[in-house]
Order: sequence, then structure tokens, then C-alpha cells
Amino acid sequence: MHHVPRGTRRPGLPANGSGGRTVSIKDVAREAGVSIATVSNALNRPELLSASTRSRVQEAIDGLGYVRSESARQLRAGHSRILGLLVLDMRNPFFVGLAHGAEQAARREGLGMMLCDSSQDPGAEELYLSLFAEQRVRGVLVTPTDAVPGGLDSLRRNGIPYSYVDRTAEGADACSVSVDDVTGGALAVGHLLEQDHERIAYVSGPMTLAQCRDRRSGAWRACDEAAADRDAIVTVETAQLDVASGRDAGSRVLGLRPRPSAVFCANDLLALGVLQAMVAAGVRVPEDIALVGYDDIDFAAAAAVPLTSVRQPAFRMGETATELLLGEPADAGTDHAHRHVVFEPELVVRRSSLTG
Repeated sequence: MHHVPRGTRRPGLPANGSGGRTVSIKDVAREAGVSIATVSNALNRPELLSASTRSRVQEAIDGLGYVRSESARQLRAGHSRILGLLVLDMRNPFFVGLAHGAEQAARREGLGMMLCDSSQDPGAEELYLSLFAEQRVRGVLVTPTDAVPGGLDSLRRNGIPYSYVDRTAEGADACSVSVDDVTGGALAVGHLLEQDHERIAYVSGPMTLAQCRDRRSGAWRACDEAAADRDAIVTVETAQLDVASGRDAGSRVLGLRPRPSAVFCANDLLALGVLQAMVAAGVRVPEDIALVGYDDIDFAAAAAVPLTSVRQPAFRMGETATELLLGEPADAGTDHAHRHVVFEPELVVRRSSLTG
């Protein structure tokens, strides 16, 4: 019989996904001259095999182009090696940093990350959470669009743990990682009140989002602490938390009478849009209107007028949320005390708010 050297693919055994018959674990065992159980150990429990046996099996895998079936492995294990991450808007660099932290923590544990973007749409949120359940992911991190995320029931039914990120959990159903947004709003508006601003516009995203509500609550708290009237805060609500919505909001702020002398935005993308609207209208920042954002994304310091912003530790939030998620017990019936980690925000002062 003609001998096929190891490292050479046998005729009729194309690499997985290349068409024709898929290479199986039996083919690998035959090529390596070992049992199927030995190949399985090489894939799942390599420490049980000698170095020479592992090497023979790996040569056969490489030569045949074998790709292990994740779906089959998943059926045996009951879950996959993938975590799900669902965020509000991947256009926002804050969520990019958060996802980076989550992915790094997952990778340290030999896991991958599946990232989805709800775009602040509850329907999309429910769809993605249901898809995570269908894929039997190891666990899910979610930044919900409202107080009761749609689709969580499908995770619960399938015994898939989940944690909230960038949101404090309502009740004790899950762990959560967040920032104290009330304090963040108070830092931003307290700074503006110290600069003697008496009328401040709060440019917010949808008030259905807890983050936007909490940041306004913080603005009101700063007024209370400074013995200022809460009516000093004028809310301008937007449908999205992006630059285009910020430009529209900036035009609306300029139309207010009396005109505010300062603007606090619920995130930096809104603030950058407001800044663009001010520049286009010939309004000087900060001489005519002071401006403060939230998140302290990289673009904040690099803006035409460097932007004062409330900093959130995005990377650490994603990393911590993943660590909490992986600490959830595999058995849903196991007694487990959920943890709620709240980071403190930090005000980073730059030229956009310094009117003195």
C-alpha cells in the first residue's frame, strides 16, 4: 500500500469547510496510528499523553486540516467557550474600551467574546439575548436599554448566567459593574456652578436610559449643594447619544431664551456635536458657552477645544464584569451572593469649561 507521509493531506479528505467530506476524528486517529480516545485526549486532556504521542496527533491534525467541531464539543460540555457581550452603541469609544477589557479578561481564561450592538433598540436587545441563549454561550454581559431587559428569560431558562455592565442591577438577580453616575453628574455641574454659571443646559440621551437619568439627578444634587435653583438646569433630550444628535441639540440650545452660558452633555459624542454646532454658529467655547462632556474618550483631549469630561474607567469596567460573570456557579441552584461593583468617576478639567 502506498504510504502517505505525515503532513500530507490524503486524497478525498479536504480541509473542513472546503467542500466534500469533512475530516473526522477517526481520520486523524487512522493517520496518527492511535485510537480515537487518544485523539480525544490530545484535544481535551493533553496532559494525559506523552509528548511524542501529542506530537504525532498534532502532525496528523495539521496534515489533514482537521478542525474540531465546536458544536459537538458544546453538546458534550453543555455550553460553549464563548461569552456574549451586548452593548448600547459600538460607535461610542467608551464601549470599545469596555469591550476591550472584557475580551482581555475572557482571553486569559481561554474564552472568546461575541460582541453585539443593540443600538439602544429594545427589540434588537431581545433578539440578541435570545441568540446567545440558542448558542448556549458560557455567559452574557449586557448593558440594557431599560430597567427590565427583554430576552433575559431565555437566558434563565437555559441556565446561562449574566451580569450587567455600565448599569447597577435592579434587585439581586445578577452581578453588576457600573460607575456612580449621580456623582459624575454632580462633579460636572458643580464645576460649572463654581465658574459662576447660573443657567446650564443638560444635553441628554433618551431618559429611558438609567445613565441619562442618573447624570441629571447628579446635576440637580450639585444645585442643591450650591444652594442654586434646580430650574437652573434646562434639559434638552435627544433620541441618540451620537455626534449628529449633539449637533442638533447644540442648535436647540442656541435657540433657548435666555441662552444658557454652559452645557453639560450626557456623553462626549454629544459634547463634540454641540461643539461643532457652536463653531458653525460663530459661538466661542468657552468664552461664550462653556462645555463639559462625559466618558473622557480619547477624542475629548484631541478636540479643537480640549473637552472637560467626566472620566469612566471603561477597560476596568469590562474586565471586572467578565471576572464577576466567570465567578458565577455553573449550577443555577447554588447559593451565590451577587456582587455589585461601583467605580467612582473623575472630573478631568480642560479648556472647554474654563471661562475665567
